Amino acid sequence: MRSGHSRTVAVLGPGGVGGLVGALAARAGHRVVFLAGAETVEVLRRDGVSVESKQFGTFQVRVEADTELREPADVCLVTVKQTSLAQALERVPPAVLGDGLVVPLLNGIDHVAALRDRYRPDQVVPAVVRVESTRVAPGRITQGSSFVDIDLASATADRERLDALARVLVDSGVRATVKDDENAVLWGKLSFLAPFALLTTRYGLTIGEVRTERRAELLALVEETAALSRACGGPGDPAASLALYDAFPPEAKSSMQRDAEAGRPLELDAIGGALLRAAQRHGVPVPLTDRLMDELSAVAG
Repeated sequence: MRSGHSRTVAVLGPGGVGGLVGALAARAGHRVVFLAGAETVEVLRRDGVSVESKQFGTFQVRVEADTELREPADVCLVTVKQTSLAQALERVPPAVLGDGLVVPLLNGIDHVAALRDRYRPDQVVPAVVRVESTRVAPGRITQGSSFVDIDLASATADRERLDALARVLVDSGVRATVKDDENAVLWGKLSFLAPFALLTTRYGLTIGEVRTERRAELLALVEETAALSRACGGPGDPAASLALYDAFPPEAKSSMQRDAEAGRPLELDAIGGALLRAAQRHGVPVPLTDRLMDELSAVAG
């Protein structure tokens, strides 16, 4: 995967993140194949993908789309929700993908092991993405943030392949960085995301309201997730997390909260469930996480 050469990029799940990154790759001259359901495929084949972005402006690209991968790809970006991951992966048979890299941009940490069970471990590249991007309709993406950052790290994939993938992303307009420790990358994202997602969703509040009306709980949950991250070998700096929350636009909502408002399935297991499983493994007490998960699970059914 050499920078400056057109690559074949499969995108499993053309939502806010996958739609944006795929459209950027197509705009940079790469062949992009979106994988989705039949109705979405029909729209993408007919209309392509249009993006309205605070960072990149407004643009439209033509892309390929199909209900499953039918030939090898250099990289497959996995950008579906964890709640639909198992079913979605049927669209990417390992024998068809060939030697391509599998790059999940999902919340949580447990999906990495599942992907390494399905594909060769040396193909799987754990990653985290930081962006505010929404699919407002099939093939229509709105990016509200002025950044799209991706951190890549893999204990199993070849470093040269990671560096080459990062160059392809950078050439497409993404700020991509290869890190040394996949565990630190994954826990760095989860320990920040979990308090934001669980508290905004549980109380139906924006982050601005949480950090004022529910600040004691925010402080306690940040401490719990930081302790879990440290126990799992990741970063654990509560003060840094709080500084980020305090810098967020007060009207910001978590993606889990938006899913709840829209009546979509919640990624409770990927986010809160991952915390509880880690707490059990390492014997770390997380009473607030326990309570919030019980209450959210009851509401979600």
